[in-house]
Amino acid sequence: MRVVVQRVSSARVTVSGAVVGAVGAGLLILLAVGGEDGPDDADRLARKVSRLRIFESTAGKLDLSILDTGGAALVVSQFTLLADTTKGNRPGFSDAARPELARSLCERFCASLAAESVPVATGAFGEHMEVELVNDGPVTIILG
Repeated sequence: MRVVVQRVSSARVTVSGAVVGAVGAGLLILLAVGGEDGPDDADRLARKVSRLRIFESTAGKLDLSILDTGGAALVVSQFTLLADTTKGNRPGFSDAARPELARSLCERFCASLAAESVPVATGAFGEHMEVELVNDGPVTIILG
């Protein structure tokens, strides 16, 4: 799995002009599932993301997690994070999981994140989505 975590003031996903998921202050999480990933990977990354200290404390240091701030997470499936660009100019996606596995593990990641007491909104799996965000900082972290 590969995860891009962005600290946001707000974020939302629209599909065909309709908002399908939105959050205020918190995290936008772009999530890619690889063919070799399993439920333990989803659970491990959800725990890591929920405890990732990327929010500023009153001292101005990155000391707080989303659990500390009471923020929410917007999770968007994005298989293109696993693009292989080593040969040529057209990315390959052979490392990405098949849709059935990817959907299941995205749902598992979201459920695990919610079990950590993080409110979770989602995009629409497999749909063409428009993602809007106000990146706060900016703070962007890549986890794998």
